[in-house]
Amino acid sequence: MKKLINEPDRVVDEMLEGMVAAHDLRRLDGTEVVVRKDAPVEGKVGIVSGGGSGHEPTHAGYIGDGMLDGAAAGAVFTSPTADQLSEMIQACDGGEGVFCVIKNYEGDVMNFETAVEMAGMESDVEVESVVVDDDVAVEDSLYTSGRRGVCGTVFVHKVAGAAAHRGDDLEEVKRVAEKTNDRVGTMGMALTSCVTPEKGEPTFDLSDDEIELGIGIHGEPGTERTDVMSADEITDHLTEAVLDDLDLESGAEVATIVNGMGGTPLMELYVVNRRLQELLGEAGLETWDARVGDYMTSLDMEGCSITVLELDDELKELLAHPAETPGLTVAGER
Repeated sequence: MKKLINEPDRVVDEMLEGMVAAHDLRRLDGTEVVVRKDAPVEGKVGIVSGGGSGHEPTHAGYIGDGMLDGAAAGAVFTSPTADQLSEMIQACDGGEGVFCVIKNYEGDVMNFETAVEMAGMESDVEVESVVVDDDVAVEDSLYTSGRRGVCGTVFVHKVAGAAAHRGDDLEEVKRVAEKTNDRVGTMGMALTSCVTPEKGEPTFDLSDDEIELGIGIHGEPGTERTDVMSADEITDHLTEAVLDDLDLESGAEVATIVNGMGGTPLMELYVVNRRLQELLGEAGLETWDARVGDYMTSLDMEGCSITVLELDDELKELLAHPAETPGLTVAGER
């Protein structure tokens, strides 16, 4: 399998070097942690995240004004170590505490919990967190107890980052992040497996006439392996599962993401979005904001996920708050 890499065991390190060279970021010496150049920002709650590499632009792609202050990159599909997470937390403490956005994977949760303890012993930083579990497909997987954290995490990054940027305190940041997590649902699917740099071959077998519904961002098994379906049929299945989980009342406003898994042409994602917006209209829902593109990927997997967030005036204000990051830019109030 052909890849634009040098040595597989250097790919994360070289990716981070390239990110720092391209964007207004800096890397903590001897780590796989990237922070904003002016970190820590005094007088502001620091917002941090992290997880395995291979999901770009998640996580470091969301560092910047209005979103994250730092992100830690583990090896491909592997949690960052606790000591690196602890360094990140301390590096992003501007005196108002640090808020951690954690995807619900056992390694991420365990290492973040250890990192918070380590940071507390080494400094007096106050830390709060949210564990994002927006995947409606499965309650448990190879990596999790409970629902997986997937593309809804991007909305949590945005809301928490906006709250911190406008000057909210740590408890208020935690409140709006948890509120977002409670109101968001996601379901994904795969047309093909991804290929990790280390293996150089597909991580699971999926024949040319099969697709996997409900799959995770690491290639975890989904809810159903079925024959190839049309884009509309796939969108119907994913959207129905998300809306059934959210149980929204007619007239509700929503924000949506049609997310590419890394190998899907934008053309195809817009085809999915077309049907998604039709279905939302048929359900009596009003789309306030719709995003289409690669936001949380799985290396080169072909496929997509659909995310729906139920909005109120507070969440709309936070989503419209200005942000400038490599992976997401919001100009300001709508």
